[in-house]
Amino acid sequence: MSQKLEQVQAEVNKVIKGKEDVVKKVLAAVIAGGHILMEDIPGVGKTTLATTFAKSMSMHYKRVQFTPDVLPSDILGFSMYNSATKEFEYREGAVFTNLFLADEINRTSPKTQSALLEVMEEKTATVDGVTRPLPDPFVVIATENPYGSSGTQMLPESQLDRFMVCLSMGYPSHADAVAILKGNAGKPLSKVQEVISMEEVLALRAMTNDLYVKDEIYEYIVNLVEATRTMEIFSMGASPRGTIALLRMAKAMAVIDGRDYVCAKDVQDVARDVLGHRVKLSARGKAQGITMQQAIGMVIANVTAPRV
Repeated sequence: MSQKLEQVQAEVNKVIKGKEDVVKKVLAAVIAGGHILMEDIPGVGKTTLATTFAKSMSMHYKRVQFTPDVLPSDILGFSMYNSATKEFEYREGAVFTNLFLADEINRTSPKTQSALLEVMEEKTATVDGVTRPLPDPFVVIATENPYGSSGTQMLPESQLDRFMVCLSMGYPSHADAVAILKGNAGKPLSKVQEVISMEEVLALRAMTNDLYVKDEIYEYIVNLVEATRTMEIFSMGASPRGTIALLRMAKAMAVIDGRDYVCAKDVQDVARDVLGHRVKLSARGKAQGITMQQAIGMVIANVTAPRV
């Protein structure tokens, strides 16, 4: 399984140049059973990243470009009257897939955004009082542009908390930009091969869930999250859901590295991505010019890591 996960990363890296760390964390979130928020400027490859993962992991893929006129029924589905049978028939929405890409999720209305709350947490969709399960596995990858605020609706904290990680790809280096230009001809997505099946994805999730964790690691994760609630640079700390997400991501990182146990470095490597969108800086923290990444770094520095 570890070798196959390396192959998945290699297939994605054929298309996404120079972003090995982001690719690894997206893969970790997928096998941990979480959802991913990609927060970055347009044109850096967020949508291509999602498409490539879907192909390399044999996952059915649907995309919705979120705009102000997108309705909840477009996401969840709706009932349509059939004149032949004289009955209402349910038409599935876009979320009935394995990998759902919510492109520019902050450009749609809060009503449509809230349609994803049940979908992301319970993995079900309720329409006309009937609750229907979604396919398994099910992953949401949402993208948003954090810089342009015109015509956007900020995601509420309750929805941000449902994303396991918040990642940013950033600009490529000069050498990677040249490699992107060279590989752009001939539809690079066509070169991506299917590496693992959906059944293997589910097996990986079960393996990740059963990974061994020492009590010292459990204590360390809780101490990190509690520090976000007590340090003066934060006005809002991470939730218990954030504690669980940090553990699950650390387990997934250990599986990708071919280990059957979790160490403190696994937790530290994903702490910024798991906790950064779940906490708020206080007025003091903002006045000191501290960025969110620096704030989480201070949390990691202030909490003693166990030697496991």
